[in-house]
Amino acid sequence: MRIFLYLISIITANVITAALAPLQFGMFIVPMGTLLIGATFIFRDLVQNKYGRGRTYMFIGLALVLSAIVSYILGDTLTIVFASALSFAVAETTDTEIYTRLNLPMSWRVFYSGLVGGLLDSVIFVVIGLSPLGANFLPWEAVPAAILGQVIVKTIIQGIGAMLLNPISNIFNSKAMSN
Repeated sequence: MRIFLYLISIITANVITAALAPLQFGMFIVPMGTLLIGATFIFRDLVQNKYGRGRTYMFIGLALVLSAIVSYILGDTLTIVFASALSFAVAETTDTEIYTRLNLPMSWRVFYSGLVGGLLDSVIFVVIGLSPLGANFLPWEAVPAAILGQVIVKTIIQGIGAMLLNPISNIFNSKAMSN
C-alpha cells in the first residue's frame, strides 16, 4: 500500500498540475500539484521504513520513469519533463539520504528531510523548467515568488504529515514493544 500511495501521489501531482491552473496567493504562484508533492516525501519515507534505503531507490527510479512518461503524455514540453525529472531525482535522493542519517524520532526525520527535499524540488523545477532558462513560463521577476510559494505549501504539508505520523508511530512502537 505504501508503494502504491507513493507512486500514485506522484502521478496524480503531474495530472493535477497539467490540468489545473496554478493558485495565486498575492505574489505567490503555486501549481496545484504542489499540494501532493509535499505528501510524496512522506510516502517515500514510509516506503523506506518498510523496504530499506536500497529498495527505496528502486521505487524512486520507477516513480521517476512513471512521472516522466505521464508528463510527456499530458503534453508537457521536453524542457518541463526534464526539469521535473531532474528536480524529482535530486529532491528524492536528498530526502532519502537525510532521512536515513538523522537520529531523531520519525516525525522529525520526515519533517526535516522533506523540508530540504521540497526546497530543492521547488528551486530546480522553477529555475530549470519554468523560468526563461527553461520553458519561459515565468519572467525572472516571478521566479522567487514561485519558489517561495511552493516551499511554503510543501512545508505546511510536511508539518501536517509529521504531526500526524508522530501519534501513529508511537502506536506502532508501543505495539512492537509489547510483542
